[in-house]
Amino acid sequence: MSQNGEITTDITNNIGTIEFYHPKGNSLPGQMLRELASTIREMGEKSYVHVIVLKSRGDGAFCAGASFDELIAIDNYEEGKHFFMGFALVLNAMRQCPKLTIVRVQGKTVGGGVGIASAGDYTIAHESAAIKLSELALGIGPFVVGPAVKRKVGSSAFGTLTIDAASWNDAEWAREQGLFSKVCETHDDLDEEVDALAEQLSDYSPDAMKELKKVFWEGTENWDELLEKRAEISGRLVLSDFTKNFIEEFKSS
Repeated sequence: MSQNGEITTDITNNIGTIEFYHPKGNSLPGQMLRELASTIREMGEKSYVHVIVLKSRGDGAFCAGASFDELIAIDNYEEGKHFFMGFALVLNAMRQCPKLTIVRVQGKTVGGGVGIASAGDYTIAHESAAIKLSELALGIGPFVVGPAVKRKVGSSAFGTLTIDAASWNDAEWAREQGLFSKVCETHDDLDEEVDALAEQLSDYSPDAMKELKKVFWEGTENWDELLEKRAEISGRLVLSDFTKNFIEEFKSS
């Protein structure tokens, strides 16, 4: 099991499963983000894959977001933009993928992880799957993932998540806002729900689902440019003393 994290795939009965893992709360370092984006794109190009399931390993956190170790190591604007473009690439890969994507969220999710959950076409969560956009507390802001989250939950709920950057919002709140489609009481129930929906969709017309996906994502055609601009904002802000000091204090606490 890699200490640097890993991404694994499986294709069974027209269902393509992509699983990511990192020992630090399934956080996503820059290299893993790029690998995840390319894996989603490749899976989307396979004609014998009719539906995609995106998940992370274990019963703990779904995704702890950006890697603090990498964030604090960024020392120039180009590195900053490059890092945040990783999240932009993942979100755009999910958006442009011609397959419907089910996201399985088994536990707490922060920052970029909330963006990934939001970019799913149908997201099923465990009741422990509280969410938090902590970026403002770091001196940044959820700029790159913002369009994905706002698209799913609306401006008001996005504002609530963004401004109260220190608070967790529980899975039921996320379901009420439209981020989660279903919330399950046990991890077994979660797996059953994900598997049942994936099997159902695997029998549907790939062409019909492809056209439906286009409809779902209407109005996002400018995201290649938009998310790059957002990555530039984050890449600039991450260099601030405020952010460096926050991360140092967080890591030493």
